[in-house]
Amino acid sequence: MNDNWRKRVKAQIGFYFDLIFSSGIKLNILQGIPFWIASLLVGLVAVAYTKLFSFAEQLLIDILHWQSWMIFVMAPVCFFIAWLIIQLFAPAARGSGIPQVMAAIDLSSPRHYGKVKKLLSFKIIVVKCVSSFFMVLGGGAIGREGPTIQIAGSIFSIVNRWIPASWPKLSKQSFILTGAAAGLAAAFNTPLGGVVFAMEELAKTHIRFFRTALFSAVIIAGLTAQGFLGPYLYLGYPNVKGLGLSIFAAVAFTAILAGLLGGYMAKLILQLMKWKKNFSRTKIILFLVFAGLSIAAISFFISEDVLGSGKEIMNDSLFTKDKKITWLTVVLRMAGPVIAFNTGAAGGIFAPSLAAGAAVGGFVSNLFDFAGANSNILILSGMVGFLTGVTRTPFTSAILVLEMTDRHSVIFHLMLAAMVSNVAALLVDKHSLYEQLKHSYIEEAMGEEKNEYQPSKEIEPGKL
Repeated sequence: MNDNWRKRVKAQIGFYFDLIFSSGIKLNILQGIPFWIASLLVGLVAVAYTKLFSFAEQLLIDILHWQSWMIFVMAPVCFFIAWLIIQLFAPAARGSGIPQVMAAIDLSSPRHYGKVKKLLSFKIIVVKCVSSFFMVLGGGAIGREGPTIQIAGSIFSIVNRWIPASWPKLSKQSFILTGAAAGLAAAFNTPLGGVVFAMEELAKTHIRFFRTALFSAVIIAGLTAQGFLGPYLYLGYPNVKGLGLSIFAAVAFTAILAGLLGGYMAKLILQLMKWKKNFSRTKIILFLVFAGLSIAAISFFISEDVLGSGKEIMNDSLFTKDKKITWLTVVLRMAGPVIAFNTGAAGGIFAPSLAAGAAVGGFVSNLFDFAGANSNILILSGMVGFLTGVTRTPFTSAILVLEMTDRHSVIFHLMLAAMVSNVAALLVDKHSLYEQLKHSYIEEAMGEEKNEYQPSKEIEPGKL
């Protein structure tokens, strides 16, 4: 009796579902459900990761306020632990996470998809969080945005693997790419930035085939994060009122300088990685101790500007009257990420690049005695320019800074900074840091089969 009743109810529901929705709409809904579930999970995990990151930052501040010399213990010990966790459990969780996602997208063809598990998995999520926690606790100049993108890509990849074979779904590439966009949107609270990043850095081809899934994933992940953290701006509302046309020349100059320095910082990171490539384990451990003690000595004897992601520098330079940023701050904000990125632990470079760019903009405004709104626009331009120099994603850089500050009136200033800095960075290196790191992750994932690897030429089209 009960079985017959359930069958009748199921048939009735199916009848009304077929009546209301056409076959095309039903297909879109069924394809979209896994994206929506994954996006909700990304939003929740991004919030938890943000709170973990903030807890580590505050814990370090409390320890240094108690005894400032503790940095000589915290930095080398935490750097070593962060590196060891990566080595023991998930080597592919090291560094930013964006090159790993790019590599996973290239490897997500049916022939090589098994290799993606080496780059995106549940183990990667856990190791990424724990390793970056210790890096922050040790004062490492890292950000959480790149790691959030790899974490989000892992969540989407896991959900994709759980979908039954009979369920209508989009390509694996679409899942990973959409996850990365959702991760950036949740990390920075910048939905447009997530979409533009997916198009500019990750897809570069037929994004039109899954644009609905991409937009819905970014919205769900972003709204979930906002539900817990509130509708916050990453940086707030800097004063940029009353700018004259003459400021465009200063914006261009700042962008050129920031683009060049961003390109050189990326190149220095790569050169140092190449130098360390054949180090024995003993030499690597010695390098970690040296790196930690170097950060500790700089922060203790010179300035604490070398520590952390640098968000305080961005806020102080934009929202206080004291904008006396010197060339030393610029050097320290470049040195911190170079050292931290070469520890082999987890940690991103988005936020540190923005902080370095803010230092460049503050230095230029101080150099030419700009103040108020004129100074702020140069700081924002420096942020756009430096991030562009590192990532070679000018549109993403401009949109991110625009959304972080909600200053739509200066969109042309930021776009000019993005365009000019991108050209300047090409004089240093034709390829971005992420693009060059991607190939090493592909080779690691392929192992002995790397000679058989054929990169995917386009995103596999779906129907959503």
